[in-house]
Amino acid sequence: MNTTILQQIDDDLGAIVQNARRSLVEIRTGRRGQGAGTIWHADGLIITNAHVVHDKSPTVTLADGRQFPARLLAHEPALDVAALAIDAEGLPAIELGESTTLRAGQWVLALGHPWGVHGAVSGGVVIGVGAEWTDLPQPQRGRLVGHDSSTGTEWLVASLQLRPGHSGGPMVDTAGRLVGINTMMAGPGVGVAVPVHVIKRYLKEAWYRTTA
Repeated sequence: MNTTILQQIDDDLGAIVQNARRSLVEIRTGRRGQGAGTIWHADGLIITNAHVVHDKSPTVTLADGRQFPARLLAHEPALDVAALAIDAEGLPAIELGESTTLRAGQWVLALGHPWGVHGAVSGGVVIGVGAEWTDLPQPQRGRLVGHDSSTGTEWLVASLQLRPGHSGGPMVDTAGRLVGINTMMAGPGVGVAVPVHVIKRYLKEAWYRTTA
């Protein structure tokens, strides 16, 4: 592989990261609680992990430095998904990808704020997507507990490093599209995300419950 190809790959990845960072937010709950979130909709809908916000209404800081108090709209520990709303419009919402068609070996990038490093990136390849990960831990109330395979919970598993502060941030494909929300480490060099198709389904169900 010549240097021209390597430089093109480097430039492309840099552009993907730069664009994804625009949709990455910081979430704080109190003095010490910190995590990440992802702008799902331009009108102020933020997706993060349930274990990041618990049942609190946190403060959201955008990539441009603006801060907003957030309202907790939905919270599901079993999926480790939470939805927040802030009073803002015209936000840089991330482009949604398709997690059901991901194949083992495809490259993904995970963004977040590990150890307070804003917009840090970790990269690796997809190991798999589905509900057959019976030995994975399951996030619940901020802890990792045994996964009950009978629930059929689906995960996106990749060979990349996730650290505290990555939780709630976006996992994107090589087109910069959201394929998952970072949730936890499952071992050395193994990161787990909530697939984007699971989040879409959950949001539809949560919306139906609130309007029924």
